[in-house]
Amino acid sequence: MTASPTFVAYFRVSTQAQGRSGLGLEAQQEAVTRHVTSVGGLVVQSFTEVESGKRDDRPQLAAALAACRAQGAVLLVAKLDRLARNARFLLSVVEGAGEAGVCFCDLPQLPPGPAGRFMLTMFAAVAELEAGMISQRTKAALQAAKVRGVKLGNPHLQPGTPAAAKVASDAASVRAKAKAQDVRPYVEAAQKAGAVTLQQIGQALEARGVRTPRGGTRWAPAQVARIMKAA
Repeated sequence: MTASPTFVAYFRVSTQAQGRSGLGLEAQQEAVTRHVTSVGGLVVQSFTEVESGKRDDRPQLAAALAACRAQGAVLLVAKLDRLARNARFLLSVVEGAGEAGVCFCDLPQLPPGPAGRFMLTMFAAVAELEAGMISQRTKAALQAAKVRGVKLGNPHLQPGTPAAAKVASDAASVRAKAKAQDVRPYVEAAQKAGAVTLQQIGQALEARGVRTPRGGTRWAPAQVARIMKAA
């Protein structure tokens, strides 16, 4: 009789407010629960980090890795971007998890062993490149807006006011356009290959490993429509 797989769950939220409200955390917990239930496994411990994904010094992650090694458990993470978008950091985590390795709920099809580690590294490398390109395009767009005379900052803005909301909306629009420019070549390639519907284009983006604006791996038709409109 095969023993049930054991997991150490790791969750990460970016801010204290998200941690208190459950925003983002609940979705991660649901994903972990679904995966564990689907394989008939057991979560032996769980750790929650309140930290930016850009930081590598994460005490809760270190504790989770230690628990994995001690108990021979799999490190279970809801989404790849909850762990890292830095390929080098991701590889260090995979190596530090012990023989049982790491499992991502949004990438359950990854094979174990060296092949799986290689694929994870490639996914992280793509995400890291994408994040850098978006940042670069956003900075360029903001600089261009500044040259046109658009005021990008106002120290007198108060949170929750219409003026603050407009500034936030304008910044989001700039980021959306930058992301759309990055994805546009993939959309055009999909259309040339015969993709007609939004769903078909989304499937093509998924097959190419293109991430959604929020870092996800699944493209909903509405997301594809927004990207195409922004481009």
